Amino acid sequence: MPRTTVNELLARARERFERLTSGEALAAVREGALLVDIRSEGRRAADGIVPQAVSVPRNVLEWRLDPESGAANPTLARPEARVIVMCDEGYQSSLAAATLQDLGFARATDVIGGFRAWKSAGLPVTGE
Repeated sequence: MPRTTVNELLARARERFERLTSGEALAAVREGALLVDIRSEGRRAADGIVPQAVSVPRNVLEWRLDPESGAANPTLARPEARVIVMCDEGYQSSLAAATLQDLGFARATDVIGGFRAWKSAGLPVTGE
């Protein structure tokens, strides 16, 4: 089997959905979308948090969102929901959104530029 680079993997993931700017993500959240922040606790403590976001560490994301996992968060484990994933810069979140699509979250996407773009756009951040 030929080797795939991380850049190829990322490009394939991003072909699967329309990514959102931070402003578009905020508008979607206001319309009922779920914003899931997968940044580490340390990053959130150092940089601040998005008040509208639910924090789910990347290493447990699939288990918290998959309704069949046995460790699901009932608020998040809704495959019909529009789920928007946010990481620090918009790389991990693209791979995570593609994985969520594999789990049946057809409307999963991510934030272009991640938390850094959100904060740079002057959108709500607390605890900085």
